[in-house]
Amino acid sequence: MSKAKDVLIVGGGIAGLSTAIGLKEADVSVDLVELNPEWNVYGVGIIQLANALRALAALGLAQPAVENGFPMEGLEMFAPNGHRIMNQPQPKIAGPNFPPQNGIARPVLHKILQDAALATGLNVKLGITVDSIEDAGAKVAVTFTDGTSKDYDLVVGCDGLRSQVRQLVFADAPEPKYEGQMVWRYNVKRPESTKDIQMYMGHPKVGLVPLSDEMMYIFITDAAVDGILRVPNEDLAVEMRQRLDAYGELFAEIKVQITDPDEVVLRPFETILVPAPWNRGRVVLLGDAAHTMTAHIAQGAAMAIEDAVVLTEELKKQDSVVEALAAYNERRYERVATLVQLSQQICECERDNVNTDKIPGLMMQANKIAAEPI
Repeated sequence: MSKAKDVLIVGGGIAGLSTAIGLKEADVSVDLVELNPEWNVYGVGIIQLANALRALAALGLAQPAVENGFPMEGLEMFAPNGHRIMNQPQPKIAGPNFPPQNGIARPVLHKILQDAALATGLNVKLGITVDSIEDAGAKVAVTFTDGTSKDYDLVVGCDGLRSQVRQLVFADAPEPKYEGQMVWRYNVKRPESTKDIQMYMGHPKVGLVPLSDEMMYIFITDAAVDGILRVPNEDLAVEMRQRLDAYGELFAEIKVQITDPDEVVLRPFETILVPAPWNRGRVVLLGDAAHTMTAHIAQGAAMAIEDAVVLTEELKKQDSVVEALAAYNERRYERVATLVQLSQQICECERDNVNTDKIPGLMMQANKIAAEPI
């Protein structure tokens, strides 16, 4: 271990939990603080492409993810009338025992990661976050929002798009950028015919993602260029159904299932790419705190897990925290930055309904990059 005996992880989502798991079997004490006192996640689904499964395999968790999800082979693209225009197989890079991709409910993945992280002896405090961070060189002095304080050898900011760690330590970091597009998500019954990711390339685009034998989720990407769309909660189901009107009867069986406004998840696509390096001294950013991308290439969570794998590998391998953080930045920045930019390009094509013929090629380019070693 690179002389980091006391590590603080800020944020208990995919990035933070993956980092805690990656530090197992290392001679280190790990504290994790999570602002959400319930320590839960909203319940739709997540696409795990092959590189996400490869990263999970490095943490020993690809198998439970696949067993609790829905393994898939590829991506199908359809015209708005339902005519299939492309079938894009995904690379099987996670190893012979794993599929090219997997769909899994977010709460299910969260529970898998939680259980594995807690099994490492992780010290967790819920309902608090960091209030101040002062890097004194050899140690980082942290004060928490409950008034307590402690010194650490390393602080890892895994606290998402609106990271408190980034705000406190990275004064020159850019602000999150809204990309002019929203995404609607809702869980519905999975028909037997939906065995892979399906995308219907109309305006708006509609996608279907299997999550289990019984369930899948439907997503709709919707341009809202003039500002983030604000919809009263009681109108969410109605508004989501209306966005399927352009497809006629194609989604009739799905449409009637979208009834509960409390189950509709509506989120804006926002991005951020913090310039390298992603550390200031002994404070480092990981996952969405460093790089949030749109969902068009299904790489947001995958990049967070990869970050955790790389950071913990380098902490175990290098002789010092400084060397480990330098190696982490070297291995991660260009790869992630390229994928952020590709996701933005696809978002722009969809949002403005221009150059949409370029989308399959951009997605294939993203898949090729994701398949490269990390």
